[in-house]
Amino acid sequence: MCGIAGIVSMNPHHVSAERLKQMTDAIAHRGPDGEGFWLNENKTVGLGHRRLAIIDLSETGKQPMHFPFPTGEARPDMVERGPRERARYSITYNGEIYNYLELKEELKQKGYTFFTHSDTEVILAAYDYWKEECLQQFDGMFAFAIWDDKEQTLFTARDRFGEKPFYYFFDGEQFVFASEMKALWAAGVERTIDHSMLLNYIGLGWVKNPANLSQTFYENISGLPQSHYLKLDLRNGKNEIAQYWDLDKETQSTLTKAEAAEQFQQLFNTSVTRRLRSDVETGTSLSGGLDSSSIAAIIKSQNPGSKFQVFTASFPGFEKDETAYAKQVANQFQLQHHFVTPTAETLFNDIEKLIHHQEEPFQSSSIYAQFKVYELAKQQGIKVILDGQGADETLAGYHKYIHWFLQEKMRESSVVSHELNAFANHNIPVNWSWKNKLAARFPEMAAVQLENKANKQILNNKFIANNYRKTNFNKKSIFKPTVSKLNDLLYYNTMRLGLEELLRYADRNSMAHGVEVRLPFLSHDLVQFTFSLPSHYKIQNGYTKYILRESMKQVLPSSIVYRTDKIGYEPPQQQWMQSAGFMELLQTSRQKLVSENILKKEILKQPVNAQSAHAVKNDDWRYFCAAHLL
Repeated sequence: MCGIAGIVSMNPHHVSAERLKQMTDAIAHRGPDGEGFWLNENKTVGLGHRRLAIIDLSETGKQPMHFPFPTGEARPDMVERGPRERARYSITYNGEIYNYLELKEELKQKGYTFFTHSDTEVILAAYDYWKEECLQQFDGMFAFAIWDDKEQTLFTARDRFGEKPFYYFFDGEQFVFASEMKALWAAGVERTIDHSMLLNYIGLGWVKNPANLSQTFYENISGLPQSHYLKLDLRNGKNEIAQYWDLDKETQSTLTKAEAAEQFQQLFNTSVTRRLRSDVETGTSLSGGLDSSSIAAIIKSQNPGSKFQVFTASFPGFEKDETAYAKQVANQFQLQHHFVTPTAETLFNDIEKLIHHQEEPFQSSSIYAQFKVYELAKQQGIKVILDGQGADETLAGYHKYIHWFLQEKMRESSVVSHELNAFANHNIPVNWSWKNKLAARFPEMAAVQLENKANKQILNNKFIANNYRKTNFNKKSIFKPTVSKLNDLLYYNTMRLGLEELLRYADRNSMAHGVEVRLPFLSHDLVQFTFSLPSHYKIQNGYTKYILRESMKQVLPSSIVYRTDKIGYEPPQQQWMQSAGFMELLQTSRQKLVSENILKKEILKQPVNAQSAHAVKNDDWRYFCAAHLL
């Protein structure tokens, strides 16, 4: 896990060690264990790297790394050693390939020799053998750039779900890329706000454009979409962007419930096992919910004698505090349990740092709990932490998925009736009316109606300045999918809008502290298997994430397995926003947006609208984040 940066240009004026260092210095937090730079002989390509040493802690694991090495030597710096054999490939890489040991053995059988113990060298050999198809072989999270000296091409790629970031600026003359935008700004790329994105954020709370996955909050900076690669040919300046992988949401499994639960557990176990591969100590977050508890239970079953460290954010006195559940799991498995208690005061002190690391707006203060958990892990000497992101989007964990499931099952009236009763018994309110039945019969029309609703939400917002709305409103950016079955919406949230924003939060929050976060629920084999299961294996008998519960019911306490409240590290944001210091910050933010002619003056007369973290009308939090973007 690291920070990467690079520059490619036919004009050597753009490529220098000094400029690369400015870029890597800006993201030094991502790699506190070292730095590295490489420029080719013509000064047309420069790669930079900040190292967080996780696999192969020796000097041979340093980057940029080159391939092949001279026979008998393990020297990542061999390119700069003079007249010897020149390496063909050079890489700067951020992430982990969890199945690198298996791939290494396979590549050895194909005649490759390895001189390091790193997964970086495996990527290089895999690219040499499979070229673009190497991406199909990787189980991992990654963003990397490989320079091919023979072909004079730069090959860049990002993992299937977008766990690792890759941003770039390309004006036809120079291609500049990095793990975070602040490195691009350090290289002189202008910081120009994309106000169509900002308008959608203020009006809808959206931090992505589902109709254009490469769009960011800055006009001249693009993000490489997840599961895509970009190939740049230096000789003609042309770049090709292609999607190399996609989820199959149509093929359905015929496994019985018992068979499905067994296979799910096998895949989940394999995913956890691979994500524990590390040359440094690992830990895991523990919220007390089903996802993080499942990870902790599997880790303990695989390492029964270990005193594994787990980390929890606690909110004493808050009605949604999950500390008691987390303690129950930690006590059952004899885990070393550490707590942190974020407060309004600590948020006030940390908010500028949090915004600096996130770079783009975020939905609420809920990510601050995660920020403090990762900070706590760092304080306890943990450099790798496992976390539960991805389970809700792939296993239908959010309560919002219930009515989409019922719409899919509408023709099975007995199923709908049974599930409505089951959810009522679990104290889960389900809005089910003639509108849902109509949406089930006419899904295309329902999608249009939802798009119209989102449009009106922006157009009817009485505090957005009229001219700002008129100038920046982009109807094409308001996109809602046609949902005829539950998998349609799960796919949309996993691959287009929803999951990637959570992955951005986790990446920035962890790397702010030099900690690597790994996500067992996002093994692509596990996700694809989950999508192959019929919807009633995801929601059944009034329970979401049903197949996960079936897989863990013999391992976890029933009080955890059959929890039906959905919280997920929710902090007391409403209370925090009512603190004197934060009220002042919010009012200052409003004034800034008014002065920029984004909001009307009338907003200054309105009392602060303090809302909970997951409230739909979280307007004042959005004003706060939007003002800090300017």
